[in-house]
Amino acid sequence: MTSENHGKAKGDSALVMSPTGSSSQLRSSLVFLSDELIQAGWAKCWSKRENRPYYFNRFTNQSLWEMPVLGQHDVISDPLGLNAAPASGEGAGDGGLGNGQRKRRPSEEAIQGGPNSFKRPRVTCPHQGFRQSFSLCHACFILMMFLYFRIYWDLDIQTNAVIKERPPYDYLPPHPEIELQRAQLTTKLRQHYHELCSQREGIEPPRESFNRWLLERKVVDKGVDPLLPSECDPAVSPSMFREVMNDIPIRLSRIKYKEEARKLLFKYAEAAKKMIESRNATPDSRKVVKWNVEDTMNWLRRDHSASKEDYMDRLEHLRKQCGPHVTAVAKDSVEGICSKIYHISAEYVRRIRQAHLNLLKECNITVDGVENAEVQDRLVYCYPVRLSIASPPQPRVELHFENEVACLRYKGEMVKVSRGHFNKLELLYRYSCIDDPRFEKFLSRVWCLIKRYQVMFGSGVNEGTGLQGALPVPVFEALNKQFGVSFECFASPLNCYYKQFCSAFPDIDGFFGSRGPFLSFSPVSGSFEANPPFCEEFMDAMVTHFEDLLEKSSEPLSFIIFVPEWRDPPTPALTRMESSRFRRHQMTVPAFEHEYRSGSQHVCKRSDFSALTPNGLCSLPAAAPLHSPMMEQTTFCYQIRRISCYL
Repeated sequence: MTSENHGKAKGDSALVMSPTGSSSQLRSSLVFLSDELIQAGWAKCWSKRENRPYYFNRFTNQSLWEMPVLGQHDVISDPLGLNAAPASGEGAGDGGLGNGQRKRRPSEEAIQGGPNSFKRPRVTCPHQGFRQSFSLCHACFILMMFLYFRIYWDLDIQTNAVIKERPPYDYLPPHPEIELQRAQLTTKLRQHYHELCSQREGIEPPRESFNRWLLERKVVDKGVDPLLPSECDPAVSPSMFREVMNDIPIRLSRIKYKEEARKLLFKYAEAAKKMIESRNATPDSRKVVKWNVEDTMNWLRRDHSASKEDYMDRLEHLRKQCGPHVTAVAKDSVEGICSKIYHISAEYVRRIRQAHLNLLKECNITVDGVENAEVQDRLVYCYPVRLSIASPPQPRVELHFENEVACLRYKGEMVKVSRGHFNKLELLYRYSCIDDPRFEKFLSRVWCLIKRYQVMFGSGVNEGTGLQGALPVPVFEALNKQFGVSFECFASPLNCYYKQFCSAFPDIDGFFGSRGPFLSFSPVSGSFEANPPFCEEFMDAMVTHFEDLLEKSSEPLSFIIFVPEWRDPPTPALTRMESSRFRRHQMTVPAFEHEYRSGSQHVCKRSDFSALTPNGLCSLPAAAPLHSPMMEQTTFCYQIRRISCYL
């Protein structure tokens, strides 16, 4: 018996795929398996050779002519323990792949995922009982299943990224209790930032500035916490300082109408004059600002026929004249805000670290003196992050489903993720995790993962999602087909397309396939896609890392990079890549002619998955097809040498 029809079971594994037959045969073939058997991996298929139905288990590759009985057949896989005993030896060993990677099963890439997948809908054939061809009904069913289970990732693509074998990381293993404390302290730190901006400068914190501060600090941070910075030099963040200073004396917004431009000019002049008079400014600064403000006020009273462009030009002139003096009087105050936030963060890290160590001590887990396993000086295909410290027992995390949303609750704190992404996490965990073959810690680690990203995003409407925006599926398909790309340099388990990716949090993301932070990831060869968070300091550090990797490697190595087309002024990362000797091609996509997939795709509606973006982008090599809305961008292709599979 062959597995020639096993792939057809991916649409609905309980339905017999019988191509032809009488109405009585059709009625007998439309028999559904119980939900328990479906979740255990059983599907009813049709054998073309024997012209009869049989039963196939997609987890064990077992085939039976008779109806299977739950729990009475060999190795029924149920990682979450929902139905039957888990497979003996499940996950034991590394399947001969090396580096702790588990051997894949061919059918595990189905969108239904593992045994904790949601129950398939029972479908009634509209032509049942009639002597009509089954093909039309089957086509309708397949179309419905495609629309219902649309896939936004491809976990079947194998990596071509080669690295030197590396020892496990010494991060403390995640635990819901510690993650809950970190979330509470991070939220409190955001509130401190809001209060300092309001009390000292009378402004709201710049949108997303706290999130970009976290990213920028991690470029220089040598601390022990995966999220909050604690050992940075300098203590004052250039990113936070620049963003707060840009909103002083008032925040400038996009203007559509002439009256709005007039009001904005008037408010800026009034705020600049008030700030200079209330701060310890030099006599020269007071004189310059006062004269320019009075000149602007006289112009506003005198000229009532000015256009929107006239008002904006006048505002730009006033900013150039008054801006340096306003910056001088606000500098110490803004530096105080940045320094205060950093030192509070360092204190919070100390608290979290101590609580984490106490928890591990209670579980008799030693942290000091842990010896890393010896690694050989050899090249291997990249593999997920491993931790050197044993994971403590995990508390109970409750799981229930509300329509298409999986809800996980711990101590009253609930996080949500769509069913599809929950199944995706289940597959990634199956491929990558080697210390939990029975999935006993799966739910608690999913809770920690979602909570971590929820806290990093922030609590505002759509806040933080821009930092997790992903390329559309057609772009990833083109990158893989045309250039052999199989690895994302900046992703997460929630928004990744390939199962090979680098991400921000190796301590929790590693269980779901992360290879660690990219700035500490050193591939020797391979083809990579880079879509970094749009933070200037972070992108500049990325370019430095790319240049170092390309200088050191003599093997085939390429990076296809997507960055924003920021020209006023141009960012250091953009100018450095344009002048790099490794640049092979560059193209620009105009604003509103490309789109990103939402950074909140794991919780948002399908209709909100993609959005047009107002920034021009840089990225992608010339030979790529341009049918995707994302393809018209400014794109860079970095390469060490010309190779047929890439260019």
